[in-house]
Amino acid sequence: MSLFAIGDTHLSFGVEKPMDIFHGWSGYEQRLEENWRKIVKEDDIVLICGDVSWGMKLHEALEDFLFLDSLPGKKLLMKGNHDYWWETKAKMQRFLADNGIESIDFLFNNAFRMGDICVAGTKGWFYDSGAEDEAKALNREMGRLRMSLKEAQKLGGEPVVFLHYPPISNRAVCNELVDILTEFGVKRCYYAHLHGASIKNAFVSEHNGIRFSLISGDSLSFCPQLVEKF
Repeated sequence: MSLFAIGDTHLSFGVEKPMDIFHGWSGYEQRLEENWRKIVKEDDIVLICGDVSWGMKLHEALEDFLFLDSLPGKKLLMKGNHDYWWETKAKMQRFLADNGIESIDFLFNNAFRMGDICVAGTKGWFYDSGAEDEAKALNREMGRLRMSLKEAQKLGGEPVVFLHYPPISNRAVCNELVDILTEFGVKRCYYAHLHGASIKNAFVSEHNGIRFSLISGDSLSFCPQLVEKF
C-alpha cells in the first residue's frame, strides 16, 4: 500500500475548459490516466492537492469524478482556488454516494492516518490568492490548518501536510502558515498551484526544518508522485 499525490488535474470532461491551449498540457488527461494506471494499485491512495475540476457546480464536475473513480486506488480530494464546485463535506459525500462513486473522499478540516504518517492539510493562502479580504482569507486558512493538524495529533503518526497554495516560494514566505507547520512539528509539506513559467519560482528545499515539495500536475508531467509506502 502506498500514498501518491498530485495537484491541479484541472479536469473538464463535463464543461468546455480546454487546458491543451497551454504549453505542456497537450493530451494531459490521457497522460494522467496512463501514468496513474502504471504505478497506482487498487489498495493505494492518491491525494489530489486542489484544482481538481473546472466544473462550477457539483453536477458539472460529475464526469470528472467518474473519471477519477474509474482509476485504481482511493482518492482524497482537496480544495484549490478553482474548485468552485466545492460544497460542505456532507453534501459532497452525499452527491458521490447518490452517483455510485465509492473511491473518493475529502481532506477538509480533518486528517487521515496511513501507516506511520497522518495526512493533514487545507487550501492555504499566498500572495497571488486574489482574495478580496486577504487578512480574512489567511485567518480562515490558518484556522483550517490548525484544525486539520489537531485531528492529526489525535490520530498519531508523523504529520505530513498538503496545501494547494505554496506557503513558500523563491520570492516570498507566508510566515503565518509556516509557523503553524513548525509548531506542530511538520517535517514534510507538499503544495501545488504553480504552472508553466511560474514553476521556476517554486521552493523545493528545506526551510525551518521542513522539506517543501511541488506536486502540481505539469511539474510532475502528470504522473502522481510517491509520498510514502506503508
